[in-house]
Amino acid sequence: MFIVSFMFSIEAVNDAERRDVVEQRLHDDNSERSTVLRSLRGTPADDSIPLEVYAIGADGELTGGLTGYVQYHWLHIELLWVDARHRGTGLGGRLVAEAEESARRRHGCAGSRVETWDFQAPDFYLKQGYRVVATVEDYPPGVTEYTLIKSLTP
Repeated sequence: MFIVSFMFSIEAVNDAERRDVVEQRLHDDNSERSTVLRSLRGTPADDSIPLEVYAIGADGELTGGLTGYVQYHWLHIELLWVDARHRGTGLGGRLVAEAEESARRRHGCAGSRVETWDFQAPDFYLKQGYRVVATVEDYPPGVTEYTLIKSLTP
Protein backbone atom coordinates (compact mmCIF):
# COMPACT_ATOMS: atom_id res chain seq x y z
CA MET A 1 0.00 0.00 0.00
CA PHE A 2 1.36 3.40 -1.01
CA ILE A 3 0.27 6.47 0.99
CA VAL A 4 1.03 9.99 -0.13
CA SER A 5 0.89 12.83 2.35
CA PHE A 6 0.47 16.42 1.27
CA MET A 7 0.75 19.58 3.28
CA PHE A 8 -1.91 22.21 2.67
CA SER A 9 -2.44 25.71 3.91
CA ILE A 10 -6.19 26.14 4.45
CA GLU A 11 -7.35 29.75 4.45
CA ALA A 12 -10.84 31.06 5.22
CA VAL A 13 -10.75 34.37 3.33
CA ASN A 14 -12.83 36.21 0.78
CA ASP A 15 -10.77 36.47 -2.38
CA ALA A 16 -12.43 37.48 -5.66
CA GLU A 17 -9.50 36.31 -7.79
CA ARG A 18 -9.43 32.83 -6.23
CA ARG A 19 -13.24 32.63 -6.40
CA ASP A 20 -13.07 33.33 -10.15
CA VAL A 21 -10.48 30.58 -10.60
CA VAL A 22 -12.56 28.07 -8.61
CA GLU A 23 -15.69 29.04 -10.58
CA GLN A 24 -13.91 28.58 -13.92
CA ARG A 25 -12.34 25.28 -12.92
CA LEU A 26 -15.67 23.91 -11.68
CA HIS A 27 -17.31 25.11 -14.90
CA ASP A 28 -14.66 23.26 -16.91
CA ASP A 29 -14.95 20.09 -14.78
CA ASN A 30 -18.75 20.11 -15.09
CA SER A 31 -18.53 20.55 -18.86
CA GLU A 32 -16.08 17.65 -19.08
CA ARG A 33 -18.22 15.32 -16.97
CA SER A 34 -21.72 16.17 -18.29
CA THR A 35 -22.62 15.77 -21.94
CA VAL A 36 -25.78 17.79 -21.27
CA LEU A 37 -23.93 20.79 -19.85
CA ARG A 38 -21.27 20.47 -22.53
CA SER A 39 -23.97 20.69 -25.23
CA LEU A 40 -25.42 23.83 -23.62
CA ARG A 41 -22.09 25.67 -23.25
CA GLY A 42 -21.86 28.67 -25.55
CA THR A 43 -25.57 28.62 -26.39
CA PRO A 44 -28.13 31.20 -25.24
CA ALA A 45 -29.39 28.65 -22.66
CA ASP A 46 -26.01 28.82 -20.91
CA ASP A 47 -26.47 32.51 -20.12
CA SER A 48 -28.11 33.61 -16.88
CA ILE A 49 -30.67 36.19 -18.03
CA PRO A 50 -32.52 38.35 -15.49
CA LEU A 51 -36.32 38.18 -15.56
CA GLU A 52 -38.30 40.78 -13.64
CA VAL A 53 -42.03 41.49 -13.42
CA TYR A 54 -43.48 44.44 -11.50
CA ALA A 55 -46.97 45.62 -10.53
CA ILE A 56 -47.56 49.37 -10.36
CA GLY A 57 -50.69 50.73 -8.69
CA ALA A 58 -52.95 53.45 -10.08
CA ASP A 59 -51.04 55.90 -7.85
CA GLY A 60 -47.77 54.98 -9.59
CA GLU A 61 -46.42 53.16 -6.55
CA LEU A 62 -44.77 49.76 -6.68
CA THR A 63 -47.28 47.23 -5.30
CA GLY A 64 -45.45 44.00 -6.09
CA GLY A 65 -42.53 42.48 -7.88
CA LEU A 66 -40.90 39.24 -8.90
CA THR A 67 -37.23 38.90 -9.72
CA GLY A 68 -35.35 35.89 -10.96
CA TYR A 69 -33.42 34.60 -13.91
CA VAL A 70 -33.61 32.04 -16.68
CA GLN A 71 -30.81 29.59 -17.40
CA TYR A 72 -30.63 26.09 -18.86
CA HIS A 73 -34.27 26.35 -19.98
CA TRP A 74 -35.52 26.94 -16.42
CA LEU A 75 -36.94 29.94 -14.60
CA HIS A 76 -35.52 30.45 -11.12
CA ILE A 77 -37.70 32.75 -9.00
CA GLU A 78 -35.47 34.52 -6.51
CA LEU A 79 -37.76 37.14 -4.93
CA LEU A 80 -41.51 37.70 -4.86
CA TRP A 81 -43.07 40.49 -2.86
CA VAL A 82 -46.60 41.91 -2.77
CA ASP A 83 -47.54 44.92 -0.64
CA ALA A 84 -49.52 43.77 2.41
CA ARG A 85 -52.54 45.84 1.27
CA HIS A 86 -52.78 43.75 -1.91
CA ARG A 87 -52.07 40.26 -0.60
CA GLY A 88 -54.89 37.81 -1.16
CA THR A 89 -56.12 39.67 -4.26
CA GLY A 90 -54.45 37.38 -6.81
CA LEU A 91 -51.69 39.86 -7.60
CA GLY A 92 -48.92 37.47 -6.58
CA GLY A 93 -50.38 34.77 -8.81
CA ARG A 94 -50.52 37.21 -11.71
CA LEU A 95 -46.86 38.13 -11.22
CA VAL A 96 -45.84 34.46 -11.15
CA ALA A 97 -47.99 33.64 -14.19
CA GLU A 98 -46.48 36.53 -16.17
CA ALA A 99 -42.94 35.45 -15.24
CA GLU A 100 -43.69 31.84 -16.21
CA GLU A 101 -45.26 32.87 -19.53
CA SER A 102 -42.33 35.15 -20.34
CA ALA A 103 -39.85 32.41 -19.44
CA ARG A 104 -41.70 29.90 -21.60
CA ARG A 105 -42.38 32.19 -24.59
CA ARG A 106 -39.19 34.26 -24.73
CA HIS A 107 -36.67 31.79 -23.36
CA GLY A 108 -38.09 28.32 -24.05
CA CYS A 109 -38.16 27.37 -20.37
CA ALA A 110 -39.42 23.89 -19.54
CA GLY A 111 -39.66 24.40 -15.77
CA SER A 112 -39.60 26.81 -12.87
CA ARG A 113 -38.10 26.55 -9.40
CA VAL A 114 -38.26 28.55 -6.21
CA GLU A 115 -37.05 28.33 -2.62
CA THR A 116 -39.26 29.69 0.17
CA TRP A 117 -39.40 29.48 3.95
CA ASP A 118 -42.28 27.97 5.90
CA PHE A 119 -43.45 31.39 7.13
CA GLN A 120 -43.38 32.88 3.63
CA ALA A 121 -45.28 31.25 0.80
CA PRO A 122 -45.11 27.45 0.37
CA ASP A 123 -48.92 27.21 0.26
CA PHE A 124 -49.08 30.06 -2.26
CA TYR A 125 -46.73 28.24 -4.64
CA LEU A 126 -48.64 24.97 -4.20
CA LYS A 127 -51.78 26.84 -5.33
CA GLN A 128 -49.84 28.02 -8.41
CA GLY A 129 -49.17 24.41 -9.40
CA TYR A 130 -45.74 23.94 -7.86
CA ARG A 131 -44.76 20.82 -5.95
CA VAL A 132 -42.30 20.38 -3.10
CA VAL A 133 -39.17 18.46 -4.10
CA ALA A 134 -36.98 19.21 -1.07
CA THR A 135 -37.15 20.51 2.46
CA VAL A 136 -34.32 21.71 4.66
CA GLU A 137 -35.17 21.65 8.36
CA ASP A 138 -33.69 24.30 10.64
CA TYR A 139 -32.46 26.60 7.87
CA PRO A 140 -32.09 28.95 9.62
CA PRO A 141 -32.62 27.30 13.02
CA GLY A 142 -36.35 27.07 13.75
CA VAL A 143 -37.35 27.56 10.10
CA THR A 144 -37.94 25.10 7.26
CA GLU A 145 -36.92 25.93 3.71
CA TYR A 146 -38.84 24.42 0.79
CA THR A 147 -37.69 23.94 -2.78
CA LEU A 148 -40.59 23.76 -5.21
CA ILE A 149 -40.73 23.14 -8.95
CA LYS A 150 -43.33 23.39 -11.72
CA SER A 151 -43.35 22.13 -15.27
CA LEU A 152 -43.86 24.90 -17.83
CA THR A 153 -44.43 22.55 -20.75
CA PRO A 154 -47.98 22.03 -22.01
